[in-house]
Amino acid sequence: MQADFAVELGADDETLEIPWAAEDGGPQYYDLKRHPELLLKVEEAVGAPELGEFLSKANSPQSPLETAKCDAWSSTEINLEEEIFEATHKFGSYVDLFFSDEAKRFSFPEHEHLAKRLVQLLQRAPEIAAAAEFLIRRCYYHEPEEIPGQEEIRDGFYITFYLFGYGKDEVRSRQQWVVGLKLIQSAIRQLSGK
Repeated sequence: MQADFAVELGADDETLEIPWAAEDGGPQYYDLKRHPELLLKVEEAVGAPELGEFLSKANSPQSPLETAKCDAWSSTEINLEEEIFEATHKFGSYVDLFFSDEAKRFSFPEHEHLAKRLVQLLQRAPEIAAAAEFLIRRCYYHEPEEIPGQEEIRDGFYITFYLFGYGKDEVRSRQQWVVGLKLIQSAIRQLSGK
């Protein structure tokens, strides 16, 4: 399994706010760590049950992480660097991860260590037609202040992890994606010591 990480902290790079909500009553952040029953409201998890299982495990009490956003999709657009998989289809997803431990949310070294360790563990995994990338990005955490109705916004970090499975058709690419998702789930479990 191919795995890599990168840092995206430039002014034009993507950022995240937690909690977040789309306009017009669209998708929003659900605290799945403290309210696992809200997983049923995450449309992406309903459409891809394997993603739902990953979210459930990533937000479990044993996990050092929580999730903020996710999506999954199928595509026939193969980039030049993906041609090594000799595939015509790919199934992809992303999940935004952040630490449950509030102090670690604001530590770049903790995020870098997590990304490096995940990559190291995944590089030892069996060779499959899948690729994972972990991107360290800036997150703005909205924290309630002691005065009701006010909040503080703290500048921290989060990790977006992209996963792609490759195959000769959508079914095979999704199968590779599922295997990759289970490998990442296992790597997270190893890092948490559970």
